[in-house]
Amino acid sequence: MSAPVLAAYSYCEAVTGAQARNFAYGIRLLPTDKRNAMSALYAFSRRVDDIGDGVLAPEVKQVRLEETRALLDRVRAGGHVDDDDTDPVAVALADTARRFPIPLEGLDELIDGVLMDVRGETYETWDDLKAYCRCVAGAIGRLSLGVFGTQAGTLSTERASEYADTLGLALQLTNILRDVREDAGNGRTYLPADDLAKFGCSAGFHGATPPDGSDFTGLVHYEVRRARALFAEGYRLLPLLDRRSGACVAAMAGIYRRLLDRIERDPGAVLRGRVSLPGHEKAYVAVRGLSGFDARTVSRLHTRRRV
Repeated sequence: MSAPVLAAYSYCEAVTGAQARNFAYGIRLLPTDKRNAMSALYAFSRRVDDIGDGVLAPEVKQVRLEETRALLDRVRAGGHVDDDDTDPVAVALADTARRFPIPLEGLDELIDGVLMDVRGETYETWDDLKAYCRCVAGAIGRLSLGVFGTQAGTLSTERASEYADTLGLALQLTNILRDVREDAGNGRTYLPADDLAKFGCSAGFHGATPPDGSDFTGLVHYEVRRARALFAEGYRLLPLLDRRSGACVAAMAGIYRRLLDRIERDPGAVLRGRVSLPGHEKAYVAVRGLSGFDARTVSRLHTRRRV
């Protein structure tokens, strides 16, 4: 590996460590080549997210996102990004695409999902929200699977891709619950309108207390059950991966499941501030990931009642 490519990966790993603590804990468990690849995917994804979350006018954001798609096209074309390119993310992503069979169209889907944010789209039903989540999170699961690979003799790659996609949905729904107050402050509502109406929360969230007359606790518990069902299905991916890749996924998913546990115990916490885990607890989850994920546990999770 050339010095410029090594430097590009180092840059992406620094971005990942600074911006994605939960993600970074998981990928520490991977061998170097896979950890590099996951850092490159994250750094590109972070760039897309930062455009969507920034303060630029919507029309400028759309231009920037299409410029980012053009960079992706250069990577996809092969040979159009060399080691001396001035963009370290492009260099690292191009090298990753040469080394691993990653479905780069997943990054197109991510851009499409962030464009939905820029346009201020809202979601009437779970099916509507699920389409958005598949763009911004399910696609990342499928891209990650391209890095992880599947073990010989397991179910088809298509089945593994479905599980990876579903696990991405579980993580994203957890994010949505965690960030209810922050998103509301930015003028965004992700939870489906019909769910909000069912629990009297259509007025939205504008402070540390739920809307008058609402059953906010009921709403959160309803969405938690939905997320748990998605986790149960998505965890079926783990036996299809090699030990270290499975440990990485188990660690990242385990951190989010613990976040979900905290949110379930105290639904109002998401209106008071950002719910998070301390570093020592994340490290504990990562160590548990290395010990393996018992197949009987996967089966038990899968059989839990769906929403």
